[in-house]
This record gives sequence, C-alpha cells and structure tokens, in this order.
Amino acid sequence: MAMNSKLLLLFALAVVFSCKSTDALKVKATRIQFYMHDVISGPKPTAVRVAGPDNSTTSPNATAAMFGSIFMMDNPLTVTPDPNSTVVGRAQGIYGMSSQNEFSLLMSLTVGFISGPYNGSTFSVLGRNPIMSEVREMPVVGGTGIFRLARGYCLAKTHSMVGFDAIIGYNVTLLHY
Repeated sequence: MAMNSKLLLLFALAVVFSCKSTDALKVKATRIQFYMHDVISGPKPTAVRVAGPDNSTTSPNATAAMFGSIFMMDNPLTVTPDPNSTVVGRAQGIYGMSSQNEFSLLMSLTVGFISGPYNGSTFSVLGRNPIMSEVREMPVVGGTGIFRLARGYCLAKTHSMVGFDAIIGYNVTLLHY
C-alpha cells in the first residue's frame, strides 16, 4: 500500500512540474491576408502543366478533359490584388485537377514569406479546392519558423479570373506556438 502511495505522489509531482514547463508553449493565433497570382498563360507563367491527359482529344466536357492535369506553381503573393503591389512571399507547390464533374483541385502548397514580420517562415496547405465555389476552405497542416507546428485554415476567394489566370485572395487563420 505504501508503494502505491509513493507512486501516486511521484506521478502527481511529475504532472505538476510538467504543467509549469508548458507555460512557454502557449498557443498564439495569427490572421494573415494576401493575394496569390496564378498565371498559366503568357511569356512568364507562374504555374506550368507538368502532366496530364493528351489534349488533342476533343471533349464537350471541359472539366472531364482537364481531369488528371498536374501543375507546378511558384506564385507570387502580394498585399493587394494589384500584381505590382508589394510581394510578401511565394506559394510553391503542386495542384491537380481532381474531379471529372466540377472544377476542383487537390492542392499541396507551401506559403513562404520573404519580407515583413513573417520573413523566413512558412506554412503548408493540403486539401481540396473547388475553384468555382465563391469561398473555399482548406486546412493548414504545418509550418516552420514563427509558424512551427501550425494548424488552422485558409479561406480562398477568387478576386479576378481571365481564362485560367487568376488572382485569389487568401484569409488565413493559424494557431501556432
């Protein structure tokens, strides 16, 4: 019985001391807004198709014809929708046309900041993006630097679109330590 009491006391002390050391791990919430410029056309595209179906076949269904297309991106992120506004980072990653029935992407991208208070920090997004929906929610699954161990979500809303070139506004909510 005395041995069980000593073990219980030892366990209680371990819990008390571990709680004090977690004060430094308080969760912070950060909200960020930026605009991503996804340019597929023209002489300097920021996203290029690297794989997909042979487009020589004609299909009356444009969505089905694009299914399976994979793009690599290195898109600039700016503070306003104007492409000439201050660049705060880049979104680098891959996205694929993941549906035969709607314009929907499966996205894996890392947002890396190159200036401002988050300079050198990143966070990663992985999820489905049904691009014809007015607002799309995607999960944040990690990060580095200030955003180490980040989790959260981003809301994407298309600001403008010409052909397949788009400017997308992102509102991001991150929880991190």
